[in-house]
Amino acid sequence: MTFLNSMDSLELWRTVISDEVRADRPDLTLRQQAILLNIYMKPAPHTVRGLAADLNITKPAVTRALDTLSRLDLVRRKKDPDDLRNVLVQRTVKGSVYLSDFAEMIQAAATKVDQRELDRRAVA
Repeated sequence: MTFLNSMDSLELWRTVISDEVRADRPDLTLRQQAILLNIYMKPAPHTVRGLAADLNITKPAVTRALDTLSRLDLVRRKKDPDDLRNVLVQRTVKGSVYLSDFAEMIQAAATKVDQRELDRRAVA
C-alpha cells in the first residue's frame, strides 16, 4: 500500500465502514471495536480494569461494551482463578472469524483506494 494522503485515508475509512454497514454482521460501535481489537491484538490476560486503562475510558463503559460483545459471542468472560474478584476477558472462535473477515474487508478497501490513486496518476 502506498502512503495515503488525508483524503485517501478518509476514503479508505469511508469504504471500510460502508462495507461493514452493508455486511450481514453485528453492527459494533467504535468503542466495542476498539475493545475487541485490544483483546485480540494485545497479549492476554485481559481484564475490565486493564482495558479501561488502555483505552482511557471508565470500567462501566468497558463492561457495557463487553455485555454486547459477549452476547454476540465475540468474547467470553471468565472468573480469574487466581483472584476471584477479577474477570478475565477471553477470545472466542466467532470473534476470531469476525476480525479475520474485517481484516479482509480493510485489505479490499485499501486495494480499491490504491487502484484509484494509480488511475489518477495515469490520467495526470
